[in-house]
Amino acid sequence: METVVIVIHLMVVLALVLVVLLQRSEGGALGMGGGGGGGGLMSSRGTANVLTRATAILAVVFFATSIGLSLIAEMKDRPGAILDAAPVAAPSAPATSEGGNGVLDSLKQEENQQQQPAGPQVPTAQ
Repeated sequence: METVVIVIHLMVVLALVLVVLLQRSEGGALGMGGGGGGGGLMSSRGTANVLTRATAILAVVFFATSIGLSLIAEMKDRPGAILDAAPVAAPSAPATSEGGNGVLDSLKQEENQQQQPAGPQVPTAQ
């Protein structure tokens, strides 16, 4: 679905650029030459109206596809925040510096527990 909207978006962008470049500016730089005379199928005023309407329609479609792409991107799975990844356990006792209840003492206890193997001890050869 996203690929289809991106392709449509790119086609609208290219068409919008072309239509804007075809419009006659005040200096007439890249505009379609109408060369005087009112005859012909599309007069300069008629061409200007068609190009103005086409620009407006393409602009609306451009904004619609842009909003659609942003909504598709919003619905996709995205990585969560770092703070949401692991729940933080609340300390059971306040950190104090008296009698073995401090942060350093609890870290030493955890380190000692990790160093001691949990399974049965195998006697070593002497």
